[in-house]
Amino acid sequence: MELNDTPSSERVHIGFFGRRNAGKSSLVNAVTGQDLAVVSDIKGTTTDPVYKAMELLPLGPVMIVDTPGIDDEGELGRLRVKKAIQVLNKVDVAVLVFDVAEGLAEVDLELVEAFKKKGVPYILAANKSDLGPTAVTGDNVMAVSALEKTGIHEFKERLARLVRTDGEKLRLVGDLLSPEDVVVLITPIDSAAPKGRLILPQQQTIRDALEAGAAAVVVRETEYAAALKSLSKKPALVITDSQAFSVAAAQTPEDIKLTSFSILMARYKGLLETAVKGAAAIDRIKTGDRVLISEGCSHHRQCEDIGTVKLPRWLREYTGAEPELSFTSGREFPEDLSGYSLVIHCGGCMLTEREVKYRMKCAIDQNVPITNYGVAIAHMKGILRRSLGIFPQLLKELDGR
Repeated sequence: MELNDTPSSERVHIGFFGRRNAGKSSLVNAVTGQDLAVVSDIKGTTTDPVYKAMELLPLGPVMIVDTPGIDDEGELGRLRVKKAIQVLNKVDVAVLVFDVAEGLAEVDLELVEAFKKKGVPYILAANKSDLGPTAVTGDNVMAVSALEKTGIHEFKERLARLVRTDGEKLRLVGDLLSPEDVVVLITPIDSAAPKGRLILPQQQTIRDALEAGAAAVVVRETEYAAALKSLSKKPALVITDSQAFSVAAAQTPEDIKLTSFSILMARYKGLLETAVKGAAAIDRIKTGDRVLISEGCSHHRQCEDIGTVKLPRWLREYTGAEPELSFTSGREFPEDLSGYSLVIHCGGCMLTEREVKYRMKCAIDQNVPITNYGVAIAHMKGILRRSLGIFPQLLKELDGR
């Protein structure tokens, strides 16, 4: 991914829902001006959620999600419906498409209730309005025709107004830096590192530091000590990959602030405070306890993969126990966490803020502690307090737990 590309996790996610043959895919194509979705008169053409990143004016970078019909039948149909409903955990705006001739069915009304329960703003799109008016009324009802392309401009304008702008968006690191500050980024290049590029949190941190007017110095952990000595100006902050936490802590003077990409990402996604509280549960892990280690992305596992190899090893070494470990990746995340003693989640860079908070809420609602990679590793390495030094309010939380 290029530095100027907008990652999927930073795009506005718009989900299109509705019954089979309501015209969801046709409306997606009309809104985007492209043949993104397969259109057919046969019910159930869309069998899995289809994701497409694109630019959509006046919204800008968006992720369009076309979902299977919520009235799909049979065992396979129920699985498809479940996947469609799960999309609600990540979308910023929902569109319920219905046929003007059929109106809203019970399954449509149930979906509207799901929108409300999850706090997702929504539009009811009365499709095929070229065939006649809709009997459904309300402020959030819009008449459109995917076939005739009528009402599409107004529909997109309404979508733009529904996107929430809760004040200024939180910065990843820029709000912690001042112009002309020096920030050092420790980025290991090992067998697990992607070939020819940096991982997303590293890219985003560099960009945010530059936007703050700071100078970003990027170095491997093997050259970090020498690079630190060569700087004529003391760094305002050192940010390390969690895997190099021990090396970074040992080589960084105490008067220089130190944290990790994962901890910054946890704050950015709204998980940090809960993750700090959840880290205490690591001390209570016993042999046989179930621990879920979850990643938001799917990638090829390397021999020293952090989630499936390093974290389990550090967890066993720290606790002296043999917990029962489970692993999930990508969009897979169990709704039922009741059997787990702890959830250790990745930084969530590939997930939307809404989805990270949904996963966090699943754990909180079921009284299951949840933390993330960076916080867990800092806790097990005995440097959590130091890594939170840039967040004084969290230090108070740490001292009081």
